[in-house]
Amino acid sequence: MAAVKPIPDDYPKVMAYLAIDGAAGAIDFYKTIFGAVERVRMDQPDGRVGHAELQFGDSVVMLADTFPDMGHVDPKQLGGTPVAMTIYVDDVDATFAAAIDAGATETQPVEDKFYGDWAGQFDDPWGHRWNVMTHVEDVSPEEMQKRIAALDAG
Repeated sequence: MAAVKPIPDDYPKVMAYLAIDGAAGAIDFYKTIFGAVERVRMDQPDGRVGHAELQFGDSVVMLADTFPDMGHVDPKQLGGTPVAMTIYVDDVDATFAAAIDAGATETQPVEDKFYGDWAGQFDDPWGHRWNVMTHVEDVSPEEMQKRIAALDAG
Protein backbone atom coordinates (compact mmCIF):
# COMPACT_ATOMS: atom_id res chain seq x y z
CA MET A 1 0.00 0.00 0.00
CA ALA A 2 1.33 3.42 -0.97
CA ALA A 3 2.07 5.96 1.73
CA VAL A 4 -0.63 8.60 2.13
CA LYS A 5 0.47 12.15 2.83
CA PRO A 6 -1.01 13.55 6.04
CA ILE A 7 -1.50 16.90 4.27
CA PRO A 8 -2.61 16.28 0.68
CA ASP A 9 -0.94 18.09 -2.18
CA ASP A 10 -2.73 21.23 -3.36
CA TYR A 11 -4.34 21.94 0.01
CA PRO A 12 -3.12 24.60 2.45
CA LYS A 13 -2.95 23.66 6.13
CA VAL A 14 -5.74 26.08 7.08
CA MET A 15 -8.97 26.51 5.11
CA ALA A 16 -12.30 28.12 5.84
CA TYR A 17 -15.49 26.08 5.46
CA LEU A 18 -18.54 28.27 4.86
CA ALA A 19 -22.18 27.33 5.46
CA ILE A 20 -24.33 29.14 2.91
CA ASP A 21 -28.08 29.03 2.42
CA GLY A 22 -27.95 29.23 -1.38
CA ALA A 23 -24.43 27.92 -1.97
CA ALA A 24 -24.85 27.68 -5.75
CA GLY A 25 -25.47 31.43 -5.97
CA ALA A 26 -22.56 32.14 -3.64
CA ILE A 27 -20.25 30.02 -5.80
CA ASP A 28 -21.23 32.13 -8.82
CA PHE A 29 -20.70 35.33 -6.78
CA TYR A 30 -17.20 34.26 -5.63
CA LYS A 31 -16.25 33.21 -9.16
CA THR A 32 -17.45 36.52 -10.63
CA ILE A 33 -16.24 38.90 -7.91
CA PHE A 34 -12.99 37.24 -6.81
CA GLY A 35 -12.09 35.11 -9.82
CA ALA A 36 -12.38 31.93 -7.75
CA VAL A 37 -12.07 28.64 -9.63
CA GLU A 38 -14.39 25.77 -8.83
CA ARG A 39 -12.26 22.70 -7.99
CA VAL A 40 -14.86 20.31 -6.62
CA ARG A 41 -18.63 20.39 -6.43
CA MET A 42 -20.91 17.66 -5.13
CA ASP A 43 -24.61 18.40 -5.49
CA GLN A 44 -27.19 16.63 -3.36
CA PRO A 45 -30.21 14.91 -4.95
CA ASP A 46 -32.39 17.76 -3.58
CA GLY A 47 -30.30 20.35 -5.47
CA ARG A 48 -28.34 21.68 -2.51
CA VAL A 49 -24.56 21.82 -2.68
CA GLY A 50 -23.30 19.09 -0.35
CA HIS A 51 -19.66 20.14 -0.68
CA ALA A 52 -17.65 22.46 -2.90
CA GLU A 53 -14.08 23.70 -3.03
CA LEU A 54 -13.06 27.00 -4.57
CA GLN A 55 -9.50 28.00 -5.42
CA PHE A 56 -8.66 31.64 -4.64
CA GLY A 57 -5.09 31.98 -5.94
CA ASP A 58 -3.05 29.75 -3.63
CA SER A 59 -5.90 29.40 -1.11
CA VAL A 60 -8.89 27.08 -0.87
CA VAL A 61 -12.30 27.81 0.61
CA MET A 62 -14.69 24.94 1.16
CA LEU A 63 -18.43 25.50 1.36
CA ALA A 64 -21.81 23.82 1.33
CA ASP A 65 -25.44 24.67 1.68
CA THR A 66 -26.76 24.83 5.20
CA PHE A 67 -27.76 21.60 6.90
CA PRO A 68 -29.33 22.80 10.17
CA ASP A 69 -30.08 19.25 11.34
CA MET A 70 -26.30 18.70 11.35
CA GLY A 71 -25.50 22.05 13.00
CA HIS A 72 -24.23 23.49 9.69
CA VAL A 73 -25.87 26.94 9.76
CA ASP A 74 -25.01 30.24 8.14
CA PRO A 75 -24.40 33.73 9.60
CA LYS A 76 -27.98 34.84 8.93
CA GLN A 77 -29.32 31.95 11.01
CA LEU A 78 -26.90 32.93 13.79
CA GLY A 79 -27.74 36.64 13.63
CA GLY A 80 -24.39 37.68 12.14
CA THR A 81 -20.79 36.57 12.04
CA PRO A 82 -17.75 37.32 14.22
CA VAL A 83 -15.46 36.01 11.45
CA ALA A 84 -14.15 37.85 8.40
CA MET A 85 -12.47 36.35 5.37
CA THR A 86 -9.55 38.43 4.07
CA ILE A 87 -8.56 38.47 0.42
CA TYR A 88 -5.90 40.42 -1.46
CA VAL A 89 -6.90 41.54 -4.95
CA ASP A 90 -5.18 43.52 -7.68
CA ASP A 91 -7.80 46.29 -7.71
CA VAL A 92 -9.76 46.70 -4.48
CA ASP A 93 -11.85 49.56 -5.88
CA ALA A 94 -13.16 47.51 -8.82
CA THR A 95 -13.65 44.38 -6.71
CA PHE A 96 -15.47 46.27 -3.97
CA ALA A 97 -17.74 48.10 -6.43
CA ALA A 98 -18.58 44.86 -8.25
CA ALA A 99 -19.45 43.16 -4.96
CA ILE A 100 -21.74 46.01 -3.88
CA ASP A 101 -23.39 46.02 -7.32
CA ALA A 102 -23.95 42.25 -6.93
CA GLY A 103 -25.77 42.65 -3.61
CA ALA A 104 -23.06 42.86 -0.95
CA THR A 105 -23.46 45.37 1.89
CA GLU A 106 -20.65 47.77 2.78
CA THR A 107 -19.55 47.50 6.41
CA GLN A 108 -16.37 49.62 6.09
CA PRO A 109 -15.59 51.91 3.16
CA VAL A 110 -12.45 51.46 1.10
CA GLU A 111 -9.75 53.58 2.68
CA ASP A 112 -6.03 53.79 3.33
CA LYS A 113 -5.15 51.56 6.31
CA PHE A 114 -2.29 52.24 8.74
CA TYR A 115 -0.72 48.85 7.95
CA GLY A 116 -0.15 49.65 4.26
CA ASP A 117 -3.27 48.37 2.53
CA TRP A 118 -6.01 50.11 0.57
CA ALA A 119 -8.95 48.16 1.96
CA GLY A 120 -12.65 47.93 2.61
CA GLN A 121 -15.07 45.45 4.12
CA PHE A 122 -18.45 44.08 3.05
CA ASP A 123 -20.92 41.38 3.94
CA ASP A 124 -21.77 39.22 0.95
CA PRO A 125 -25.45 38.52 0.22
CA TRP A 126 -25.27 35.35 2.38
CA GLY A 127 -23.91 37.12 5.48
CA HIS A 128 -20.22 36.26 5.21
CA ARG A 129 -17.88 39.19 5.90
CA TRP A 130 -14.97 39.94 3.55
CA ASN A 131 -11.98 42.25 4.02
CA VAL A 132 -10.85 43.14 0.50
CA MET A 133 -7.36 44.60 0.20
CA THR A 134 -4.70 45.79 -2.18
CA HIS A 135 -1.24 46.21 -0.65
CA VAL A 136 0.10 49.69 -1.43
CA GLU A 137 2.89 50.29 1.11
CA ASP A 138 5.40 48.16 3.01
CA VAL A 139 5.20 49.29 6.64
CA SER A 140 7.62 48.13 9.33
CA PRO A 141 6.23 46.88 12.66
CA GLU A 142 7.76 49.94 14.34
CA GLU A 143 6.03 52.33 11.94
CA MET A 144 2.73 50.47 12.39
CA GLN A 145 3.05 50.93 16.14
CA LYS A 146 3.61 54.68 15.66
CA ARG A 147 0.58 54.90 13.38
CA ILE A 148 -1.59 52.99 15.84
CA ALA A 149 -0.52 55.32 18.65
CA ALA A 150 -1.35 58.34 16.47
CA LEU A 151 -4.80 56.88 15.66
CA ASP A 152 -5.47 56.22 19.35
CA ALA A 153 -4.39 59.78 20.23
CA GLY A 154 -6.78 61.07 17.87
